[in-house]
Amino acid sequence: MGVRQHFGFILDTQRLGIRGTLNSVKKPSKIAQVLAIWPEYLNNLTEMSKQEIGLMMAKLPRSSFFPPAELANEDGIVGAGGELTPEWLLDAYKQGIFPWPVGNNCPTLWWSPDPRAIIQMDDLYVSRRLRRTCLCGRFEVTCDRDFGGVIGGCASSGDRESQTWLTPKMVEAYKRMFELGYAHSVEVWHSGQLVGGVYGLAIGGLFSAESKYHIMRDASKVALVRLVSHLRARGYVLLDIQQLTPHAARFGAIEIPRNEYLMRLAEALNTRVTFGDHLEGTF
Repeated sequence: MGVRQHFGFILDTQRLGIRGTLNSVKKPSKIAQVLAIWPEYLNNLTEMSKQEIGLMMAKLPRSSFFPPAELANEDGIVGAGGELTPEWLLDAYKQGIFPWPVGNNCPTLWWSPDPRAIIQMDDLYVSRRLRRTCLCGRFEVTCDRDFGGVIGGCASSGDRESQTWLTPKMVEAYKRMFELGYAHSVEVWHSGQLVGGVYGLAIGGLFSAESKYHIMRDASKVALVRLVSHLRARGYVLLDIQQLTPHAARFGAIEIPRNEYLMRLAEALNTRVTFGDHLEGTF
């Protein structure tokens, strides 16, 4: 079965007039319709890029739904439509692709941006003030105790409600991934109240951090620092954060070319580690 047959919802963004980065393509008004067409990307590839894509496909698991991530358009969009089921999500993340909806009533967009943002766990930068906060005992930090609370906070805290990519369908999809043991959360508590956290997906040695939030100063930062120390202790090799923000850059996050990310992803998928049922490592 060819790519055309099992991925018939590929988005021809040029014909639809959809352009922009993850930050700019967010409004449903940007999309008038989605055409189930397969753009003639392959005809425009050089022989060298075809060879590079073939090499990458050989290293990554065969996809049941997606074309190679290297066929994303210049804005990083691979396609639109599909389903937010565990089968589709696992397949996507194993290909270096992730969903980012633009609204409740629009098809899901699937992305593989170039460059890709990661945090190299050994290079995490923690300021002296934040380290003191982590060590002072103000917060209790747990994992997988309240996944629903964390993803709910990420979807609705502050001014995020109705202005977030975490649509109700996305929330339900990742809750299902948590039930299946693929999604995990780190919770930060103060006086018994959930005040922040971070969640993401773990597949092999990959952890894809999806979102974090706080309702008390430093809570999300503490969650991230504790997550990184846990992942390092468990043997994870790749921490994906998808796109670089000024906030993430302050922690030492960097951007790498997509082809390098995919090489690291292939290695991570072959790394046999598990998330565990309690936090390990230290601040």
